[in-house]
Amino acid sequence: MRISRRAAALIGAFAVLTAVTAPARAEVSEITVAQQYGVSFLPLMVMERRGLAERHAEAAGLKGLKVSWVKVAGPSAMNDGLLSGTMHFAAQGAPSMITLWDRTRGNVGIKGVAAMTTYPLYLVSRNPAVKSIRDFGPGDKIAVPSIKISTQAIMIQMAAAAAFGDKEATKLDPLTISLSHPDAVLAMTSGTGGVNAHFTSSPFYEQEMKLPQAHLVTTNYEILGGPATAVVLTASTRFREANPKAYRAFFDGLSEAIAIINADKRAAAQLYLEVAKDTKNSVDDILAIISDKDYAYTLKPQKVFETAAFMAKIGTVKQAPGSVEDLFFPEGSSLKGE
Repeated sequence: MRISRRAAALIGAFAVLTAVTAPARAEVSEITVAQQYGVSFLPLMVMERRGLAERHAEAAGLKGLKVSWVKVAGPSAMNDGLLSGTMHFAAQGAPSMITLWDRTRGNVGIKGVAAMTTYPLYLVSRNPAVKSIRDFGPGDKIAVPSIKISTQAIMIQMAAAAAFGDKEATKLDPLTISLSHPDAVLAMTSGTGGVNAHFTSSPFYEQEMKLPQAHLVTTNYEILGGPATAVVLTASTRFREANPKAYRAFFDGLSEAIAIINADKRAAAQLYLEVAKDTKNSVDDILAIISDKDYAYTLKPQKVFETAAFMAKIGTVKQAPGSVEDLFFPEGSSLKGE
């Protein structure tokens, strides 16, 4: 059947009108952010208290965005949430992000949004016989946020590889046990479950060092040979592509939160105590931690690529990234990290 020129023109005009007037696919109205415990998550606390993601979203035309903040004990729950889409952003260690990046290439595509906190992680022991990583034995139990995949678990593997050889990287894995930092402090104090060591962070490190016979064995800085990103923000490619405004609002809110902390660390320390409901530390205690020369809130990744290369070498992940830029979305990779 032939269509007249007039009919064809009308059909074409209708198609254009439909394309113009069809509603664009709406972005999410709520995002869920997962974090763990400790002063290292202070930028997210600032974001929550000041509503920074919501404010940036409204400025971008995404009004009424709700942000739900969820506390979890370790990266395992975060990984499940990111993969299922029930969590949209997660603050976790670089090894967890690297593991997800390796496993989700070609599907949901988990990557780093940006780094967040660079700080030391401390391996503390109450066993007087343990002076170095070589001295841990069957009588020791080391608490980490999650066995095998947390930053602390990977640091133990890196230290074991350096001490015993690459083939023995997992030698100390049977000694590790998954506990949140607050629960690990309680276990260290009481000896529950035989826990006598904890690979921890501030302010839990400072609390544990007051315990009898507690002493420092090593740090992630010593293992990696310098300052290293301890916490990164992660998200999925699927979420980022479907929700560009919400994603950008969160990134910009994180950038602003870090700037706020670095501009007035005393006020940031006070905010931490209030949001974390921390009654064991003072403003001066938290201020001393976040003002330390080894502690930094920054978007720039450090030692993330080196960690990924090690994980690939021992077979924890199947493929090593070509560069640190492979692990991060453009906003994070433009920071020229390492």
